[in-house]
Amino acid sequence: MQKIENLIVGAGPAGLAIAGRMRHQKIPFEIIEQQREVGSSWRNHYDRLHLHTVKQLSALPHLPFPTDYPIYVPRAKVVDYLDQYAQHFSIQPIFKTSLEKVQRQDDNWLVQTDTDRTFLAKNVILTTGINRVPNIPTWQGQETFQGKIIHSRAYKNPTPFLGAKVLVVGMGNTGAEIALDLAEKGVDVTVSIRSPICIVPRDVNGRPVQLTAKTLAKIPFGIGDWLGTQIRRFIIGDLTKYGVPLSTMHPTVQLRETGKTPIVDIGTAQAIKDGKIKAMGDIESFSEEGIRFKSGEQQAFDQVILATGYRANLVEFIPEIASQLDKYQLPKSPIGEASLNNLFFVGFDNYQLGGILGIIQSESKKVVEVIKERREK
Repeated sequence: MQKIENLIVGAGPAGLAIAGRMRHQKIPFEIIEQQREVGSSWRNHYDRLHLHTVKQLSALPHLPFPTDYPIYVPRAKVVDYLDQYAQHFSIQPIFKTSLEKVQRQDDNWLVQTDTDRTFLAKNVILTTGINRVPNIPTWQGQETFQGKIIHSRAYKNPTPFLGAKVLVVGMGNTGAEIALDLAEKGVDVTVSIRSPICIVPRDVNGRPVQLTAKTLAKIPFGIGDWLGTQIRRFIIGDLTKYGVPLSTMHPTVQLRETGKTPIVDIGTAQAIKDGKIKAMGDIESFSEEGIRFKSGEQQAFDQVILATGYRANLVEFIPEIASQLDKYQLPKSPIGEASLNNLFFVGFDNYQLGGILGIIQSESKKVVEVIKERREK
């Protein structure tokens, strides 16, 4: 058993952010990672993925993105940056080591892994994220479907789908971008949309909406929100005539009340208007040839991509955490309280606009400040 002060679980952006801040503050730590490289999720995302947030608001602590990177950083360059970050701060994770259980032992946390390594840590910082376990729903008759069904985690590019009729289930940011990726290569693609969505343009007249929104947020009396709504209506337009149910909620309200992140549009809305992407409602059931929708319409499909999200599933590691999770099974705070004292959670906040990397920036600062204050007492 190795006794340590701080154990970071996960070497993705959140884990690296904590490690970078601790290195900067000269706070000792160990970091474990179940894969063999840092940023494993980013290495395995689909090929065309870019950050939807501007690079100046998306870097990890104490190391900006290189100046020659484009404003919306592509997946491959994010991976290069994460490698550079680990090297810059001499972050050397213990690779191929998966977390199995965290349990209280006196004033410390006993951390068991799937290897012969066991840790007794004063503080444990979990950064395994909200996208750890794919959410894979099932439908009546699904076992009879003769086509192929995959989760979006397995999607890389349109090549395996050329010539096929494809249904993308779910229109969050991932589903919207995968549908666009397929449509741009001429694939016959339909999206199944279960509930009203909120779409915001990524750019207006070449200016990132993220930067405009920060300016509008400073305008008093809700005028900024009103202007934002008018911009969305003008740029995105009315997609209901194309079968896309649109939310009447403001993006921030929808995120807070439903947990649904607004879709940052990079061309999907126009592709729907142009008929390159078709929209259908919720699924009723599967058959050998295809799918019956709740509208009563039936269509044949060759392939189905489930863009149905993920679960954090922290209860798997810490059974007693259940009472301190919110309705979406995510930590209510990055700082564990009561029986979870000295447990920390970074990268699980799904209720703020501005992108997960920006949230990681602020959460990692808060967590490391708390740890620094407690160790100096």
